[in-house]
Amino acid sequence: MGLQIVTGNRLRDGQAVWLAGDGGWSERIGAARLFGDAEIDAGLALVSTPAVALEVVDLQAAPAVEVAGEAVPASHRERIRSLGPSVRTDLGKQAGLDDSVREGASEPPPSFPQPPFAGIYQYDQLDRQFLRERAEAFRHQVARRLAGALSEEEFKPLRLMNGLYLQLHAYMLRVAIPYGVLSAAQLRALAHVARVYDRGYGHFTTRQNIQFNWLRLVDAPDALAALAEVDIHGIQTSGNCIRNTTTDQFAGAAEDEVIDPRVFAEILRQWSTDHPEFTYLPRKFKIAITGSPNDRAAIRVHDIGIMACRSEAGEIGFQIHAGGGLGRTPVIGTKCRDFVPVRELLRYVEAILRTYNALGRRDNIYKARIKILVREMKPAAFLAMVESEYAALPADYCVLDDAIVDAVASRFASAPFSTLPAESAALQAALGSDAALAAYVTSNAHPHRVAGYISAVISLKPPGGIPGDASAEEMELCADLAERYSFGELRVTHEQNLVLPHVRKDDLPALHAALVAGGLGSANIGQVTDIIACPGLDYCALANARSIPLAQDLGRRFADPALQREIGPMTLNISGCINACGHHHVGHIGLLGVDKAGEEYYQITLGGAADEHAAIGALLGPAVPADAVVDTIDTIIATYRTHRAEGERFIDTYRRLGAAPFKEAVYAAPNHADH
Repeated sequence: MGLQIVTGNRLRDGQAVWLAGDGGWSERIGAARLFGDAEIDAGLALVSTPAVALEVVDLQAAPAVEVAGEAVPASHRERIRSLGPSVRTDLGKQAGLDDSVREGASEPPPSFPQPPFAGIYQYDQLDRQFLRERAEAFRHQVARRLAGALSEEEFKPLRLMNGLYLQLHAYMLRVAIPYGVLSAAQLRALAHVARVYDRGYGHFTTRQNIQFNWLRLVDAPDALAALAEVDIHGIQTSGNCIRNTTTDQFAGAAEDEVIDPRVFAEILRQWSTDHPEFTYLPRKFKIAITGSPNDRAAIRVHDIGIMACRSEAGEIGFQIHAGGGLGRTPVIGTKCRDFVPVRELLRYVEAILRTYNALGRRDNIYKARIKILVREMKPAAFLAMVESEYAALPADYCVLDDAIVDAVASRFASAPFSTLPAESAALQAALGSDAALAAYVTSNAHPHRVAGYISAVISLKPPGGIPGDASAEEMELCADLAERYSFGELRVTHEQNLVLPHVRKDDLPALHAALVAGGLGSANIGQVTDIIACPGLDYCALANARSIPLAQDLGRRFADPALQREIGPMTLNISGCINACGHHHVGHIGLLGVDKAGEEYYQITLGGAADEHAAIGALLGPAVPADAVVDTIDTIIATYRTHRAEGERFIDTYRRLGAAPFKEAVYAAPNHADH
């Protein structure tokens, strides 16, 4: 007969707790009461009461064994819940932290003045009042939940619409960074939230958001109120609504742009926020827009993807794609139109959403995304319905005339660029004597539209580091550097890095030195160690396996800068479950964690891409065990290096040769023969 325990998360702070032998709740799993398989239903019934619902949520049973009279978790997931993240022994129960008081939480938040030339949308008092009222409304909702006036079933959609999730160890707050653009003041406010309400760090995501993994429910309203003062929020970062619109991290700075997509991303944000028709869609909905023909926003794997272009007559407009997505059913989006004029953009996007909202399935969460609707209807039939819906719109409805576009554009400050020569004598001199700087400029600098400037990427992927994580101190350093070198402006990339978009080439040596001194000088953008990874089973309640330890081990294996440069451009993406938050389907090499009888295994895909040549990676073969993954990736890369032609990237070699040489190299190895 098996044994089980009853577990949940404490309502007030999200801490994992277990039903103890005395009928109370213990933070220590060893004190959990053990139930036989035949008794567990009675045990769950015992705690399914209104009184318990005011104390503990997300009740469930978990397998356990008895050792020396105490309960010991039998599943990998429960072991992590009982200790804390395997990658951060300074966090969770294993750290022995007193969570009853958080220093500074009762003090008023400091003021963070906005830099005048940061390229964020400048809110007015009406905008700020809206955010303050939303934060205050959520404060009342939290109070009603804690008092029992709202049930968990009633409260859950309210907290999700404000970005608050319940994860393994605590609540997680997801904060939107609209189209990935941040001011130094906003980054300082995020650092404040990390230090005061979290555990001293935040995690930047593939959706250009930031997540705080250790929030308490009682602190969430204060955190949101503090963020509202710098014009950021958690609105629509969850729920079946239109999520944060994302764009190219070099928007407004890139020399290859047709238009600056920030203006249209902001228009989409305003249009979609609290939209009365699209707040309760069949499923979540994600839009991405790029102003360049070189797709740096992964538009083809979004529910709607928008690419700026010019007509044959030279008119600016947009190419529209719909029905893309990753997750359990990865799909490259269907091109809807080659050209939609600027004035028609919202009208056409609305026609797509109306079609989806009317026909998308609400009876099956796994078949509710627009990509499934397009597949089941067939693209031609779906597009015919979109065109019909579009044609039926009143001629004056949602038209983006020049006055509207100009009004939104006027709220973005123009940086006071200096007139500079295209090349910097100071930078060229420094490059000749500083190999590390030369490597940084080669990999981390992106061409700028203004002569004498560059966009500098700050890697959040140090050797052995956690992709996308930044401490409060690192955020403050980046804010300082943004004010010193980039008009107080930063960007968040969907690859989980930061960008200083407007840096003088003359200043690159000093910027690089400051980054190196702060531990943020990795010159690895677009290389094998620039790994995308979701939080995985170390934090996420949906995950089957961990992502971060693999990213760390792979980062260490390929840490040698010379080796990374010799391997060349590569994307390596890791997801801890089929939801694909780590974008593994579109990595040149993708890893998907799966659970096999309680052990972590990883499926490997090759050939994915998220750019203008978007492709879904193909499964290489059977999953490999966790302890074999790093060697397996080493084998795949060695095979590429053996077979590549002169100047070929990994993706080029794979497309030329196919999977056969990689499959032969991987599965011929003895340690993979049985998997």
